[in-house]
Amino acid sequence: MALNRTQPLDERVKAFRAELDAFIDARVAEIRKTCQVPDGAVRNSLMRGMGCQCSAVLEIKRQDDAEQQGAA
Repeated sequence: MALNRTQPLDERVKAFRAELDAFIDARVAEIRKTCQVPDGAVRNSLMRGMGCQCSAVLEIKRQDDAEQQGAA
């Protein structure tokens, strides 16, 4: 019988932060296709001084949902 082994909390947090950063980086790349602003400036705009990737991703998703509902 195999034991269910989970990664230590710090490793899971690092992995999740990397996933959030990848999402934000993809959004930066998408925006940069139509905007000639440095990546750092776009990322700062997306983060809006939140300092927390979780809050930034949730806000981006909320805006995406609102845009989709407005388009429907």
